[in-house]
This record gives sequence, structure tokens and C-alpha cells, in this order.
Amino acid sequence: MNSRFQEPWQVVMDSPVGMSNFAEMSSQNPWVLPERGLTVYYGCPEMPRLSHYFLPGVLLRGKQVLYLDGANQISPLLIAKFARERGLEPAVFNRLIRLSRAFTCFQLMELIVRAPKFLKAFSATVLVVTAIPDLFFDEDVRELPARASFEHALEGLRELASLPISIAVFSDATSFKTGRTDFFRNLCRQASQVLRVEAHPDNELSFTCEKTAPLLSQ
Repeated sequence: MNSRFQEPWQVVMDSPVGMSNFAEMSSQNPWVLPERGLTVYYGCPEMPRLSHYFLPGVLLRGKQVLYLDGANQISPLLIAKFARERGLEPAVFNRLIRLSRAFTCFQLMELIVRAPKFLKAFSATVLVVTAIPDLFFDEDVRELPARASFEHALEGLRELASLPISIAVFSDATSFKTGRTDFFRNLCRQASQVLRVEAHPDNELSFTCEKTAPLLSQ
């Protein structure tokens, strides 16, 4: 299915796992995040920047976003542009976002583990995390500490996934040559949904739904 949106890409949807509520929603607008559960987006180096384009729809509905930025690429100027394009002052979007940056895998793990406490003070319904497990591939961090820290981060994500929030992870993990590829496999195994995003010529993106799992009703 081809369609054009406000975003500067053409989108092609593919769903080899079959139709589901998530696939049906995404086939209409892939920039819409699921209402809850853990969704992993991966597949091209632009993933951290791509995360921005999921925000306008959320913010226009007045939903609050907690953004844990391990990629250090969030752009306040781009978010302000989104607001102005929709006839709003940037402050309208800015007050709905809380940002925490991480520059090491240990800092990102701590942010994820502490996120439930953040959410008590700032009642976000969307959590965005960039560069997991990317930061944990750092060759300056030894294998055992990196693995232990990543397992703590996964535990934190498991706890968060039990809450009534949408968790969106944007990863460039498959661009790395590393012996820690099982980190990404374990993340995907834990996710409710996994989408591969590929960039093609002429600003075309393809979204392939590789995994979708029904969420238990609460």
C-alpha cells in the first residue's frame, strides 16, 4: 500500500505475519503508535530521527511523552517546526514532552529502571527510547558489565510494559558489527510488536511488520 503523509517520506506497508488490529491500524497510518505494549522499530540508520515523526499525532491529542534519548539526537527545532506547521506555538508541544539524555549504556539503563518513578511525577502515556541496545555495543565497555546492564534494562522494560502506556524503541542495532547481537534478539523477543523500517530511493520508506502479539485485556 502506497500513500503520502505530511512527513517527507512515501510509505510502503508489508505485514508478512498476517492481519491484526495493529497491522490494520498501521496500514492506514504507520506513524500511529499502538495504545500500549512494547514496539521495536529498527532497520535503517535514520531511526533516531524517524522517532520524531511519531510525535505530532500523539501531542496533538494532548498526550504526554517521556523521551529517553540514548542516541542524543532529539531535535527541539524539529518539534517546534511540527507545531508551527499545525498553527500552534512550540510551547504547546514542548510542555507535553519530558526529555532525559543518556550518553552511556549505564545511564540509559538507569533511566529505564527509574522510568516508573518519573511517570508518577509526569503522567506520560507514551515512552520513547532511542539507542537500545545500540549503546550497549560500546567496545569501551567490557562484555560482562554491558550484558549485566542490558539485562537490567530489559527487566525495566518488562515492568514498564505492564503499565497502560505505549513504549516505542527506535534502534539502529543492525548497523553494528558486534558479537553482542543476541542483545537485539532478546529485545525483539520481549517486544509485543517489531517493525523493520527500510529506506529506499526517492524518500520511500517500507514498514514491515515482523512480529505482532495480542495484548491481554486488563
